[in-house]
Amino acid sequence: MVEIFEKFSLAGRVAIVTGGPGLLGKEFCKTLAEAGAAVVVADINGEAADAAATTLTEAGNQALGVQVDVTNPESVRAMVNKALKVYGRLDILVNSAALDPKFDPQALAARTTPLGSFEDYPVDSWRQALDVNLTGMFLCCQAAARPMLSQGKGVLINICSMYGLVGPDQRLYQRDGIQTSYKPVYYSVTKAGVLGMTNYLATYYAGKNIRANALTPGGVFNGHDEIFLKAYSARAVMGRMANKDEMNGALLFLASDASSYMTGANLVVDGGWTAW
Repeated sequence: MVEIFEKFSLAGRVAIVTGGPGLLGKEFCKTLAEAGAAVVVADINGEAADAAATTLTEAGNQALGVQVDVTNPESVRAMVNKALKVYGRLDILVNSAALDPKFDPQALAARTTPLGSFEDYPVDSWRQALDVNLTGMFLCCQAAARPMLSQGKGVLINICSMYGLVGPDQRLYQRDGIQTSYKPVYYSVTKAGVLGMTNYLATYYAGKNIRANALTPGGVFNGHDEIFLKAYSARAVMGRMANKDEMNGALLFLASDASSYMTGANLVVDGGWTAW
């Protein structure tokens, strides 16, 4: 019988993480690398991807930075081909790249226009979000599945959000009773679509030894102001936002053989937000 800790080992495996330089993406890359995987850090910002990969290699891990536009089929295929050329295989895909309007201080400072209401939401922004958050995931899974089929094994992990399960509490984005911004419509819709795609992939690859699961984080603290933090914490059963490393255990579980009898599932790590 395999020892339980051996089931969490990713030694000899290769993983791609889209959105790898992001807040959670960096944590995912670090987790997979420390578990023994060679990690391809992929992002639209090639310099950021290279920098994140360099940090991993300097720590003694195998890592490679790759620039990718997940909305472009040729770019996505090139990303997968690069992983195959350098490492010879592909075992794990983590779809972490997504458009997500943030409300931490850095994002608020960079925002030039307020997020509009549903009635005024621009159709071009809606289409762009669908292209990145759903079409991008579709293209990445499509490209990654080909070598996984040849190998006879693979893992697809799609990053969802608690707002794919429930509607956003727009009261979080009020100041002094005034609605200053909104979590936009595309976010809930595309994240709900992630779950539909995950279920489809799980059943489509039945009998092929390719597992597809979703990981659904709650809000992750990133320097949010006291008003937001207090309002958010009041809604979470655990009374706080997540730390950025608190999704890592769930991610490793889904990526490894520890979850070998799990597909078409959604692992929710939201501090109890959706349990009320």
